[in-house]
Amino acid sequence: MPIPAEQHEITEALGELRRGVPGALDRLVPLVYSDLAGIAHRQLGLEATGHTLSTRELVHEAYLRLSGETRIAWNDRVHFFAVASRIIRRVLVDYARRRHAVRRGGPGRRVISLDEIDSATVATFTDDRRAEILIALDEALERLGSLDERQARVVECRFFGGMTEPETAEALGVTERTIARDWVKARGWLLQQLSDDSA
Repeated sequence: MPIPAEQHEITEALGELRRGVPGALDRLVPLVYSDLAGIAHRQLGLEATGHTLSTRELVHEAYLRLSGETRIAWNDRVHFFAVASRIIRRVLVDYARRRHAVRRGGPGRRVISLDEIDSATVATFTDDRRAEILIALDEALERLGSLDERQARVVECRFFGGMTEPETAEALGVTERTIARDWVKARGWLLQQLSDDSA
């Protein structure tokens, strides 16, 4: 975790970013790079061991996409990382779609369980299976977002961003109890959707 002085610098840089001060994102990135790299590394765990995107390249691509986000009213460090987690997820999903071109609902597609979607388990899967999991999870998460956006954001923060319940609660402006309840509901709903998709 950044020391308080760094948190203050991050808050200042986010304020400048919100006000449209030139170079604010360039000032912010060195302050948050190690945290962004941690998120990127975690999400790369869903990809192949020989993934052609490195952590550094994934952070760089996320930086390029973040620099185009001019409509976001950045609140604080936690809000920034919640959005960054979403953007890094989008980069990987776009990559998986291009590289593997997995057919939706194709033959042999088996049930995908949220319990098996962790770095240690996914590391044992084939490249196509990794892509299939990431794409299926992304599609289900998009459907969840259309029904309950907060639950989808909770999954992004907790699963993809590796954020704690308190951090997720702060990012979404709700209580930790609400986050815990949403996390359970979202996992159940996603499990059902992923099972239905593979039927």
